[in-house]
Amino acid sequence: MAGPLLQSKLHVPRGRRELVPRPRLIERLGKAGASALTLVAAPAGFGKTTVLAQWLAAAPAGRPVAWLSLDVRDNDPAVFWTYVVAALQTAVDGIGSEALSLLRSAQGTTETVLAMLLNDLDELRRDVVLVLDDYHVLDAREVHDGMAFLVEHLPPHVHLVIAGRADPALPLARLRGRGELVEIRARDLRFTPDEAAAYLGQAMGLTLTARDVAALDERTEGWIAALQLAALSLRDRDDVAGFIAGFGGDDRYVVDYLAEEVLQRQPDDVRDFLLRTSVLSRLSGPLCDAVTGRAGGAATLEALERANLFLVPLDDRRRWYRYHHLFADVLHARLLGERPGEVPGLHRRASEWYERNGDPAEAIRHALAGDDGARAADLVELALPGLRRLRQEATLRRWLEALPDAEVRARPELSLTHAGTLLMLGELDGVEGRLRDAERWVDGAAAAGEASAADAPRIRNVRGQIAVYRAAQARMRGDVAGAMSHAQRVLDLLGDDAPLERGAAAGLLGLAHWATGDLEPAHRSWAEAVANLERAGHHADTLGCTIALADISNAQGRLHEALASYERGLRVATTQGPSLLRGAADMHVGMSGVLIERNELDAARRHLRAGEELGDQAGLPQNRHRWRVAMARIRAAEGDLDAALELLDDAERVYTADMFPDVRPIPALRARLRLARGELGEALAWVRARALSVDDDLSYLREFEHLTLARVLLARYTTDGDERSLGEATVLLERLLRAAEEGRRTGSVLEVLVLRARVLQARGDGAAAQAALRRAITLAEPEGYVRVFADEGRPLVTVLRAVEKQGASRAYVRRLLAAAVPSAGGAAPQLIAPLSDRELDVLRLLRTDLSGPEIARELVVSLNTVRTHTKNVYAKLGVTSRRAAVRRAEELGLLPRSAVRAADRDH
Repeated sequence: MAGPLLQSKLHVPRGRRELVPRPRLIERLGKAGASALTLVAAPAGFGKTTVLAQWLAAAPAGRPVAWLSLDVRDNDPAVFWTYVVAALQTAVDGIGSEALSLLRSAQGTTETVLAMLLNDLDELRRDVVLVLDDYHVLDAREVHDGMAFLVEHLPPHVHLVIAGRADPALPLARLRGRGELVEIRARDLRFTPDEAAAYLGQAMGLTLTARDVAALDERTEGWIAALQLAALSLRDRDDVAGFIAGFGGDDRYVVDYLAEEVLQRQPDDVRDFLLRTSVLSRLSGPLCDAVTGRAGGAATLEALERANLFLVPLDDRRRWYRYHHLFADVLHARLLGERPGEVPGLHRRASEWYERNGDPAEAIRHALAGDDGARAADLVELALPGLRRLRQEATLRRWLEALPDAEVRARPELSLTHAGTLLMLGELDGVEGRLRDAERWVDGAAAAGEASAADAPRIRNVRGQIAVYRAAQARMRGDVAGAMSHAQRVLDLLGDDAPLERGAAAGLLGLAHWATGDLEPAHRSWAEAVANLERAGHHADTLGCTIALADISNAQGRLHEALASYERGLRVATTQGPSLLRGAADMHVGMSGVLIERNELDAARRHLRAGEELGDQAGLPQNRHRWRVAMARIRAAEGDLDAALELLDDAERVYTADMFPDVRPIPALRARLRLARGELGEALAWVRARALSVDDDLSYLREFEHLTLARVLLARYTTDGDERSLGEATVLLERLLRAAEEGRRTGSVLEVLVLRARVLQARGDGAAAQAALRRAITLAEPEGYVRVFADEGRPLVTVLRAVEKQGASRAYVRRLLAAAVPSAGGAAPQLIAPLSDRELDVLRLLRTDLSGPEIARELVVSLNTVRTHTKNVYAKLGVTSRRAAVRRAEELGLLPRSAVRAADRDH
């Protein structure tokens, strides 16, 4: 957070005693308990906040209510979700504490934080209401995406209420179709004639005839703000009927006119106070004193509230207020029109007060609003370390792009922060210009002779940061040589007193080596990155590096080393507190991959289940597709190729790229499964789509694809007897073997040798096939490889048996044979554990087109209970989707087979 939490944003507004009762709306809002979302949407001045406050005041005592009044600063996802969790904690002690820790550590993705928060909410055993007021001020896509995720996964006992001037960017149509949306619109909020009469007579203290009330209600069309303005204008008027006859309350310009008229009728000192404080989004006595230069601000605010002069209290103790938005707009327009010269000074005094009181965000906002670019830049520089540590890139970008360009160019730290922020957000446009700004500062400082002993460390650090960002920029552009050159420059420039920068540079250098297939230096660089990041205290980042280290070890054929890396990472993730739990699921998935290769499928499955039970919050964004790929390998090893293909399809749907090279792309994995299913045509279509050829230049990034091409060529020979395909496969494998050996990529060498044995056997050269396989066995046995042989199935069995007869590694070869034969014939599906009667009920309904909430209503249980039963059904059937569950149940005879399945979507 940039500054402390504003507690006033978390208070439910208190209703006035003279408010008009609105039982029809209270009743509508009472239906929120049956919906996931209640939406209160109407233009300004329709009493949205007021009616919500009335509803909550009338709610049963003890019902937990969380309230959050939003403002434009909440467009930063980190700020927004921090406030959401803080609001919930006012309703339920301790809720979301781990999610809040993750936010403050800046280590979790939005989805990770939300998954952790949702898990906490799911544990509650009572209804909770979360109200987000003024939602229309939010326009950040990431915030809307996170809210959509929250709404879709809300437990049934958590009710979300959103109020704003426009419909939020959420899946309203889907919620409406499910009956999970309660809507209150402007037509509902308008005063009825009876409510208008009560308001004018009781709240505003006017004595009007029934005809006057009816006429005023008709002209304002029940618009509450216009009615209030008209009532204020009517006070002390003699010609009431004449005023009403000339009033058209549906016109915004008329509302402006009336508000100004109300302003003109105030005493000079009150009018002066209103105009000067109109620069403030929130008002308190001390703040108003600082801005106006006069004492008595608290008493003035209390008097304005008693006069019903468009002042809204923001807390129960009447310390903080805000003006009604319409009134504030009019006041500020009048200030700019009458006293433009005062505005910068008012903002400066507000900025200074906020800086003294520990709120840098508001201090910066007022400095910017007052066109004081130098002061704003000073404040941003002071806030940089905290914001960078908390990864609030959206806030940083907004501030930096609001600063005068000359101020950013003149300050290298600001230029570099802007470049780094853009890179972190995945954008290249604008990065080069900011890096050149920093370089010009360095050149200028050196040329002017400013590089004194005191300045030298700063200049060296700026140069190092420039090199870090240039390395990242080159990596994003695919410029491997450039990335390596700039990363090495960082290591040459900066010493051990800059572990974070050295760690970043080592990681970027490792990425560059990795992308070229030069794995030994890649591994060394990643190990150096881990060591530096640990010294810098960035333990969570070391877990991402652990995945890289283990992936490289796998490619080098070092399964023991890869497993040890994951085990070490899991210990770190589970012993350093909740902020590091984020990497635990990735470690489980990584260990499962090693165990799958060793054919220890039960142990691998246990690790995948452990990672799944930890939830998405315990994994990096890439964990979702890595988990599905690993489970697909298990399904394929068990002979369930349909389920494996579904898992790969799902993995591609949730795929999230990162800076790691994608050396085992999901489409290539899918092509291999197609071959295993006998679907040569689909595999050939993939080859054409990727424009693969045996004459391609070879690279590590496409090595897996070219190995897959060799498999396709071998399959075409087996299916069509195409001798040319066999020859092409032979040549391609020879080239791939040389490249893998030169790069010391033993994992690839093993696969090439196994495929080469198959090709040589197909050519009738049994002796050469056995020699190739013996070499593969010699490399594989110390590390316990199995699946690289077993996945070939029956086509490799003949060669394996010949090698077994020769006596070399006989026990190991028998193990390979035992694993290879079942995979060729396919295993009959088995039920992992019996389904309970209630789980069978859920299974039968999964086959229908009923949604989750509809199934819950059919079985007269909660949606959460249905989800629990569904999860159990999936686990016992060994599937991950609704469609796969129905198909597996048909295979096991739990459901009768049908020609057309209604359950054609995931649950």
